[in-house]
Amino acid sequence: MIRKSLHVTSPFQFEAGGELTGIDITYHVSGEYSPEKKVVWICHALTANSDAEEWWPDLVGPANVIDTAKYFVCCVNMLGSCYGSSGPSSINPQTGKPYMLSFPPVTVRDIINATILVRKHLGISTVDLLIGASIGGFQALEWSVMEPKVIRNAVYIATCARMNAWCGATLAAQRMALEADPTFFAERSLKGGKEGLKCARAQGLISYRTYDSFVLTQSERDVDSIFPERVDSYEHYQGEKLVKRFDAYSYYSVARSAESHNVGRFRGGVEKALGSIKAHTMVVSISTDLLFPPKEMEVWARFIPDVEYHEISSLYGHDGFLLEWQQLKDLMTPFLP
Repeated sequence: MIRKSLHVTSPFQFEAGGELTGIDITYHVSGEYSPEKKVVWICHALTANSDAEEWWPDLVGPANVIDTAKYFVCCVNMLGSCYGSSGPSSINPQTGKPYMLSFPPVTVRDIINATILVRKHLGISTVDLLIGASIGGFQALEWSVMEPKVIRNAVYIATCARMNAWCGATLAAQRMALEADPTFFAERSLKGGKEGLKCARAQGLISYRTYDSFVLTQSERDVDSIFPERVDSYEHYQGEKLVKRFDAYSYYSVARSAESHNVGRFRGGVEKALGSIKAHTMVVSISTDLLFPPKEMEVWARFIPDVEYHEISSLYGHDGFLLEWQQLKDLMTPFLP
């Protein structure tokens, strides 16, 4: 996919307060848009980027189920991230330094307002299929409510209509890990909070997976070992991987934006908001997902007028949306335009 950027020179108002005189929005597309091509729009998750072909390679790409040669595929990097769109790592023109903690708090609605600017810039009036998993699902749901006449079909995977207390608690604990790093509030550079970010990632991984998956993949091979070196090494490794591509201030921002999610806010509640969705919809839960369990997803799915609900099985919990690509492919193939 091709990386592009939109520089918006008009003021951007943030839902929770604050304004920027302009913003940058980075996005990836599969080529040049033409009305003859059907549009498939993908919303990415917490620390992913807008190159969906990179992080969903088994589903997105030439001759794949989401065929980048057949469809016009687009994915926007969400505000607050550090992959090109405006966020804490962006340079504040007034200081010449990164915004860091002075960047306005971002909500999911802010992210979709920025996304809509890209849609209009590209001249797209209809999204034939909108797909979002995890926090990408937050965005997809919000967009389906904000512009019901634009979204024709939608797939929401491993997500929720309003942030639940369990997932919110995991994100709060991760932000606490950042705050406990004394270099985080010092804001000397984007390397601040590095150790806290490693810890936050380690905490996050526990909620993304399951007891069974950790026991299967990270158990000690030496039956006489004293301390659990294998899982300890794995958690440290994953923390190191994240700090090489993400910064603590951006992580803090995107975690807070996830916590803001509530499609029913100022719309009369979740049921009424979901009832306004016009898209033909598929809701997909994962059997072992700790963050957004099937028992929660199947309840709010009923509020969408034109919906089909599916549950896929996985050993790997929430991360099943990345790993169980064959099951998702089987479900999405007949759903594609």
